[in-house]
Amino acid sequence: MKKTIPALLLMLTLASCNGWVIQPGPNPPTPFLPPTNTPSIFTATPVVIGVSSSTPQIATSTPIATATSFVPPTSTSTATNAGAPTFTPTNSTPTPSILVEVLGCNTSIDVTHGMGEVTNAFVTLKNTGNVALTNLRATLNALDEGREHPDKTVEVTSLLVGYEVTLKLTVDSTYQEETPIQVEVTGDGGLFQRTGAASCRDIGLLAPDPDGLYTPVPGNP
Repeated sequence: MKKTIPALLLMLTLASCNGWVIQPGPNPPTPFLPPTNTPSIFTATPVVIGVSSSTPQIATSTPIATATSFVPPTSTSTATNAGAPTFTPTNSTPTPSILVEVLGCNTSIDVTHGMGEVTNAFVTLKNTGNVALTNLRATLNALDEGREHPDKTVEVTSLLVGYEVTLKLTVDSTYQEETPIQVEVTGDGGLFQRTGAASCRDIGLLAPDPDGLYTPVPGNP
């Protein structure tokens, strides 16, 4: 007991030198920090709409028929016994047409009608359409015309398709003068054509046969 007391006094004396009863270690204590949570890492995953992860969707296309324009046939064919097709035109619209040709002129003296010199024009009418022409009227006009001649206008009752007729038309004209003429053709369909000549050439010996005038005949192909 006596030995213990002096030892305690010695320890207190030593401790009073720096104010610490228990000396700290050489390293300061580490302050206490609360534990931190590890941040979560999210990886962006693309979202595909309409696609299943188990069975992939395969896009298919359905062909759509395109509209084509229908062109009606312009002609029909019928097989014959010989095997050659016969074509029948579908266009049956009546189309009247006429060709007026002045063949030439000559002059003469018309005593019968009390006239002096007259000019005769020889004209051919050709039906070039696809319908018969009816009640045709061919009229001859002259620039120096005097009195109206009875044969100034000639009528043709009917002219079939592909037929032609030659007429002789006469006008009262000035003696020994050049005579510009004009031929006008009308019918049931109205005015067809006007054909003129500044000076009708002399037909001479090429004048048509009088017996063949005013009679329709098949035209030349």
